[in-house]
Amino acid sequence: MDRIVVVGASLAGFRAAEALRAQGFDGALTLVGDEIHAPYDRPPLSKQVLTGDWDVDRTTLPSAAPAADGGEPFDWRLGTPAVGLDLAAREVALGDGERLGYDGLIIATGCRPRTIGGEGLAGIHVLRTLDDAVALRAELDAGPGRVVVIGAGFIGSEVAASCRAREIDVTIVEALPVPLERVLGADMGALVADLHRDHEVDLRLGVGVDGFESGAGPDGAEHVTGVRLADGTTIAASVVVVGVGVVPNTEWMEGSGLTIDNGVVCDATCLAAPGVVAAGDVARWPNLRFDGELMRVEHWDNALEMGVAAATRLLAADDTSAVPYEPVPWFWSDLYDRKIQLAGRSGPDDEVQVVHGDVAERRFVALYGRGGRLVGALGWNRPRHVMQWRQRLGEGMDWADALELARSEP
Repeated sequence: MDRIVVVGASLAGFRAAEALRAQGFDGALTLVGDEIHAPYDRPPLSKQVLTGDWDVDRTTLPSAAPAADGGEPFDWRLGTPAVGLDLAAREVALGDGERLGYDGLIIATGCRPRTIGGEGLAGIHVLRTLDDAVALRAELDAGPGRVVVIGAGFIGSEVAASCRAREIDVTIVEALPVPLERVLGADMGALVADLHRDHEVDLRLGVGVDGFESGAGPDGAEHVTGVRLADGTTIAASVVVVGVGVVPNTEWMEGSGLTIDNGVVCDATCLAAPGVVAAGDVARWPNLRFDGELMRVEHWDNALEMGVAAATRLLAADDTSAVPYEPVPWFWSDLYDRKIQLAGRSGPDDEVQVVHGDVAERRFVALYGRGGRLVGALGWNRPRHVMQWRQRLGEGMDWADALELARSEP
């Protein structure tokens, strides 16, 4: 294998490229990214960058900035999206008309935010990229009257918390009865709702958005002035942030012969086709640790680990030496003064038991069980315990045994 192309220059693609070099690949290695920026860290965008605690340059991943002396480990193609893939010819078509030949291909094109209309109105934002964060921070710096956040998932909740840290009035609109119900369940989601209320966030739960009100701004552009809800009410808004999930960036691969179904479908080893692997938010694969559940994981830790796993799979001598990628998904979120961490694959219908700490103090660990098995561990300001339970999830544990073990621990 002499030529490898990595499409996607965010965390998964960048770590895959680094892993290729670390594992001895010394051929031509091209890293393609649609953004002009060197690879950067996304989690701080909704927190430290929005609050103004970090300058945007601090988000650049270590060793990611292209070197001034030209001594690059990769051939960088930043600001140039991939627009097509020909598996038979082993070529990636770029937006500038170039066609990159490859012997091996790593797909790590990630996702983009879902939208709900209003894209032409000033003051309506999504938050996914560095440019998104810079644009939104500029609006917050100007001192808006009220920010309306649509969607109470982790991105929306983090944006709300960052706004409250700046003493900006915030309303969250969420279609579900409680925030994060599909991930944490009703009871734990209700705790997130209470956390927002304790910080004077106006919560509108169980209601959808019908549209936006607008008017001419000081610069003459049409600017959002309000959000119309499905219950007939309208919320005045100077700034709106839409955080209603993401869509995998797979359009450029349509018709290529790859299986595209809510992402690029791979086998258990990250292989999508001969000589083609996928990693990060765009990849969907059967995780054997969770009974082969076909999953697509949108977390920082998965992008990091899967990038390395995909690179290793691409360099594997043959199928028999390939190792399944079977992680225990894990992520964290900083909301106000709480660090919330979740390991595993919890769901709204799981049995939930608090096993450490005190819910009233918002410092606890809750376990999730399904089908007689431990499937998840949620911690609020209990990072050490969550890491312990993450390891146990990796080892596999019966639900009854997990509860027994938890009862025996201090």
